[in-house]
Amino acid sequence: MIKVNDALYTLVGRVLLGVLFLPAGLMKLMGFAGTAGYIASVGLPLPEVGAALAIAIEIGGGAALLAGYHARLAAVVLAVFTVVATVCFHNFWAMPADQAFVQQLMFFKNIAVVGGLLVLAAHGAGAWSLDAKAHADDASHDQVHE
Repeated sequence: MIKVNDALYTLVGRVLLGVLFLPAGLMKLMGFAGTAGYIASVGLPLPEVGAALAIAIEIGGGAALLAGYHARLAAVVLAVFTVVATVCFHNFWAMPADQAFVQQLMFFKNIAVVGGLLVLAAHGAGAWSLDAKAHADDASHDQVHE
């Protein structure tokens, strides 16, 4: 039996996380040169590869969260990506004092997002997702063949 509140809250949380990543990936795609330039500006190697990887993770992971498709895996990949990006791009401890406050806010906001992603990874996409539909289809398929 589906608990409507659990299903609704999980759906809304999953969608809100997805809409954070999907548009960010699309913006990086549309401004690929700028994205690669920004990556290069912090001294990371292979900025074009990094930009392509970030785009693939954000678009693919964001879309997976929106659909609830392999959501646990997508959440873990996005969590790891977010931690790495946060340390590389919001390193407030190495910023001039006039920039540190905003970077610290961004750092801890991203850490909170990682927390949400890990909760999603632990509990799954919820009842209203493609993952739940696939699980239900597998269960009914197994019953037919017993």
